[in-house]
Amino acid sequence: MKLILRPEAEAELLEAIDWYEARGRGLGADLLRCVDACLQRIVRNPDAFPFVHRSIRMAVVRRFPYLVLFRMMEDAVSVIAIFHAKRNPRIWKDR
Repeated sequence: MKLILRPEAEAELLEAIDWYEARGRGLGADLLRCVDACLQRIVRNPDAFPFVHRSIRMAVVRRFPYLVLFRMMEDAVSVIAIFHAKRNPRIWKDR
């Protein structure tokens, strides 16, 4: 299955990586590895994740307080947001 990372989600991830890297050397890379592992789990079995809003599903990133919100398409998974769990969820609903 193909994975599509929307520009907004990619920007959120890059911002988070920079933030963690500024706090400790290697933390940004750790976050990236954890998000990548989460994305791989999603691609392998997207139906395993719960719906949180209409057709949007959510996966939790291990070790970091981040969520991956995605939508199933016919032949792909579209990631619409990668954001901190304490942020306002309305941010991604407009996407």
